[in-house]
Amino acid sequence: MEIRDYLRILRKRWIVIAVTTLVVVGLSGLLTALQTKQYASSVQFFVSVSGADDSVALQQGSTFSQERVKSYAQLLTTPRTLRPVAKELGDGTTAEEIADSTTVTNPPETVMLDVEVTDTSPQHAKKVASAIGKSFPDVVDTIERPANSNEASPIKVSQVHSAEADTTPVSPRPLRNLALGLVVGLLVGLGLAVLRHVLDTTVRTNEDVREITEEPVVGAVHYDPRARKEPLIVESDPSSPRSEAFRSLRTNLMFLDADHPPRTLLLTSSIPGEGKSTTIANLALTLTTSGSRVCLVEADLRRPRLMEYLGLEGAAGLTDVLIERADLDNVVQPYGTDGLEVLGAGSTPPNPSELLASERMDRVLRQLAAQYDYVLIDTPPVLPVTDAVVLSTKVDGVLVLAGTTIVKKEQLSSTLDALGAVDGRLLGLVLNRVGHKVSGGYGGYYGYYSDEGQKKSTTEPVGATAP
Repeated sequence: MEIRDYLRILRKRWIVIAVTTLVVVGLSGLLTALQTKQYASSVQFFVSVSGADDSVALQQGSTFSQERVKSYAQLLTTPRTLRPVAKELGDGTTAEEIADSTTVTNPPETVMLDVEVTDTSPQHAKKVASAIGKSFPDVVDTIERPANSNEASPIKVSQVHSAEADTTPVSPRPLRNLALGLVVGLLVGLGLAVLRHVLDTTVRTNEDVREITEEPVVGAVHYDPRARKEPLIVESDPSSPRSEAFRSLRTNLMFLDADHPPRTLLLTSSIPGEGKSTTIANLALTLTTSGSRVCLVEADLRRPRLMEYLGLEGAAGLTDVLIERADLDNVVQPYGTDGLEVLGAGSTPPNPSELLASERMDRVLRQLAAQYDYVLIDTPPVLPVTDAVVLSTKVDGVLVLAGTTIVKKEQLSSTLDALGAVDGRLLGLVLNRVGHKVSGGYGGYYGYYSDEGQKKSTTEPVGATAP
C-alpha cells in the first residue's frame, strides 16, 4: 500500500481510529486510577580495595572491584543480606518480600551499586533502604575477610547516599500512561482501520470503483430512505437532492458521445436489490421533461417491477411481441403527459435468455430506436442470469448500476468482466444509495439553494417582482 492509500483510509475510517484511541486512553486512565501508588527510597554504595600503594596496584584493584561489584549486586538480594534487615524492621516483613521490592543496578564501568526499594508507604520504603544500608557493608566485610584471620577485609563497601522518604510516587505515572495509551490507541486504531479496509470489499465511494475499473462514474444518486415508498422521486419531490442527481445523470448521458450519441441504453446491475428499476424509471422521467421522446422497456422478464412502480397494466408486453402474439404499437402504453411511453415485460416466459437473444428482439429495438429519441431498457442483474449480457450486444450503450453498501468489489468486477467478454459498449457506472458526504457534496449544495429559495419565497410579499 502507498502513502495515499493510508491517507484515504484515514479519511474514510477516522471514526474507527478516534474511537479506538479514546477507548485505549480511557482504559489507561482507569488502570492508572486503580493502581496502588508505589514510593521509592534508594541508597548507594561504593566498593573499593584497600592496601593499594602504587599506580599498578590501584589499577588492578579498580579492575578487581568492578568484577566483584557484579557479584555484590546479586548478593544484596539474598537471604544472607536481607534476613538481618527483616529482623531489624520487626514488622513481620520477610526477606523474600524485601527481595521482591528491591532493585539493584551497577552503572557500567563503575564500582557503584544503586539500590532502590519500593513500597506503598514512603516511610516504610525509607526504613527498608536504611536497614540495607547498614546490613550490606557488614555482610561483605564478613564474607571477604580472610579465613582464620583477624585481618580486615580487603574489600570495603561504603554507603555514599543515605535513604530518604520521597512522597512523590514512582508508580503509577499518569502522564506517561496516558501518553502511552494515546500512542498505542492510535496504532491499534490504524491497524483496525487498515484491517477493516482490507476485509471490507463493499463498494462505497468513487475511489472503490477506481480500484476496480477505469470506466467513468457518470452519475451518483443520493440515498433517500423514502425511495422504497416513493420510487418515482422525480415526480413526488422534484426539488430533492435525489431528483437533482437524476437530472445530473441525464445531462451527463447527453454529453457522453456528442458525435455518436447512444439512443438505446441498457441499465443493469450485479445483484438484485441495487435499485436499477427505480433508477431507470426516474432517468426516463427526467429525459422526457427535457423534451425527449422516451420509451422505457421492461426487459426483466423474470422479476419485472417497472409496471408496478408506474401503476400500469402489465398483462401484455415485450414477451407477447417477441412470440408474435401482439403488435408492438398495441402493447406500448403512455405514461404522463411529457412523452414517456412504456413497454412492459408481459407474461413470464420459460426461456427469457433465448427470447432476448433472438432476431425478433433486434427488430423490436430497431423499430423503437426509429420512433423515439431514447430507448431505456431495464434488465435483470448480470451475475444471477445471462439476460443482460446477451442483450448488451444489441444496444448502443450499457450503464452498470452499483448500489453502494450492497454490491461487493468482486461482484462488480465480475459484472464488468462478463460485459467486456461480449464486447458490450460500456458507457460508465452509476452509483446508487450514495451518502451526501461521499458523493461530492452536490446534493448538499443543491439543498442549500433550494432552502434559500423557499425562504425567499416566504419572505417576499405576494406579487413582488425581481428588480
